[in-house]
Amino acid sequence: MAFILAVFCISINAQITSAKITFERKTNLYKKLKGNVENWLKEEDKIKIDYFELYINDTCSLFKPQESDLKENMSWATSKNTVLQNFKLNTRYVIKPMWGEELHLTDSMFKRKWQITESSRKIAGYACRKAVWQANDSTRIYAWFSYDIVPSTGPESFNGLPGTILGLATEDGGVVYFAKKVEVLTPTPATFILPKKKKIYTIPELKAQMEKQYGKEKWFKGMINEQFGIW
Repeated sequence: MAFILAVFCISINAQITSAKITFERKTNLYKKLKGNVENWLKEEDKIKIDYFELYINDTCSLFKPQESDLKENMSWATSKNTVLQNFKLNTRYVIKPMWGEELHLTDSMFKRKWQITESSRKIAGYACRKAVWQANDSTRIYAWFSYDIVPSTGPESFNGLPGTILGLATEDGGVVYFAKKVEVLTPTPATFILPKKKKIYTIPELKAQMEKQYGKEKWFKGMINEQFGIW
């Protein structure tokens, strides 16, 4: 009995409530851009890699692009969102680059219906369990979360699992996020303070405005779903 209690206490003490997690995102541009991409994009350049940082504590998480002075090839091909999630207030604040400007958005935290499976794997040294979310009729998202890292958060606007998401992927492998490093530390309060713009949209407000301007375009429905319905 004493042994069981000791193991239980060690397990509780080992759980992480604050950290900095570095993510690598791989985007298959052949799958993302579709069409005759092979005609102008070489096979060796089809995978675009981006890096992000996720800061977490028991109140908030901040997911943002990793800063770099290096010149980026094909920067236009992928989006780099900044997402602040406040668990206590159930809110998210998103800075989303679109059409050459940064749009600032606010909304409640995204709610998803997850199915937790028995499948598991190790990511960045942490045991993770696999969960599945059916985003829509054609898109399924896989997530691998760790019970050892307590806050219910992850890359982009993802949350809702009993632990932090360290791996995230579309079913076809077109977009894949994996944690490369977990640093157990306490982010400063200043980490979670974002610059604000005078114009801050609610997500329904922005979607309605875009619907009015571009709703008749063929590409509009797919773009809206990807930008606001999944990530």
